[in-house]
Amino acid sequence: MKKLLNTLFVTRQGASVVKEGENLVVRADGEALLHVPVHGLGGLVTFGQVWCSPQLLHFCAERGVGVSFHSENGRFLARVSGPVCGNVLLRRQQYRWADDADQSASVARDMLTGKLANARQVLLRARRDHGGKTDCAALEQAALRLADCLTRLPLAGSLDKLRGIEGEGANAYFAAFDALITNPDDAFRFTTRSRRPPRDLMNCLLSFLYTLLAHDARSALEGVGLDPAVGFLHRDRPGRQSLALDLMEELRPVLADRVALSLVNLGQLRGRDFRHEESGAVLLTDDARKQVLVAYQKRKQEEILHPFLREKVEMGLLCHVQALLLARHLRGDLDGYPAFLWR
Repeated sequence: MKKLLNTLFVTRQGASVVKEGENLVVRADGEALLHVPVHGLGGLVTFGQVWCSPQLLHFCAERGVGVSFHSENGRFLARVSGPVCGNVLLRRQQYRWADDADQSASVARDMLTGKLANARQVLLRARRDHGGKTDCAALEQAALRLADCLTRLPLAGSLDKLRGIEGEGANAYFAAFDALITNPDDAFRFTTRSRRPPRDLMNCLLSFLYTLLAHDARSALEGVGLDPAVGFLHRDRPGRQSLALDLMEELRPVLADRVALSLVNLGQLRGRDFRHEESGAVLLTDDARKQVLVAYQKRKQEEILHPFLREKVEMGLLCHVQALLLARHLRGDLDGYPAFLWR
């Protein structure tokens, strides 16, 4: 359980949330674990087997507290709100900003700052932790190129220029990605990013983890009332969750790339855990897919200090926290979108 900003997150399986006076009370194993006054509370987010009493739902609806339900793994299920809800106004603002080139560029710039800074941090941490096992020169060169991209982001006034810098940064990062792999098995060598379909083992693993992260980002956006299909960096396209893709950019290096590298470098995945199709596509076996899911969920349970909130947060809540911060920025409560910066 965690109260962040004005939202209460309940992740304890088997917990119940009930109304007691003017408070929301979380109970488990016959005892009250948390009392939260409804005053100042904007949302309740539950994960998995968390029971909410009918009286609580009525109470929240009357007080304008939105309640969203997610699966234990974070998939959005439903949202309950009262007859007057600010989500319509929030989405209208989102659509207006998405149609405004300057506003879109401003949000996209903040998100790309997080993406490039976190990618650089992955390279620097690998150089520090595996200096004797990897190509430090390649990591250093890529980190310098990413630092240069970061200095040029504030000067890029249009989405096209921002995308150009993003592409340059991504090329530098993936050019050095093989140096992040310390597993001596040649089957895991990485040369370039490939997708739809992935053509080698590492690209297959990355694509699967990116899909999981995209689902988490979409669920988080739906939970706060934003439209996951209307983005700022990624533009509208039928069937594409553009804002979810925007939101996950800054979290890819931390939540996906690091999991992939850990699975490979620690020998938890081997060549036999992948299968090659006649089309050239590479896919995970069923057992390997389950293993990746377990590793991803364990990663989400780890706690970090959020750089903006200055509070400890489970990594699995990062998408939800960032979605909340984005919604606050759109409402005008924050001057800018505070991207997540990993330390």
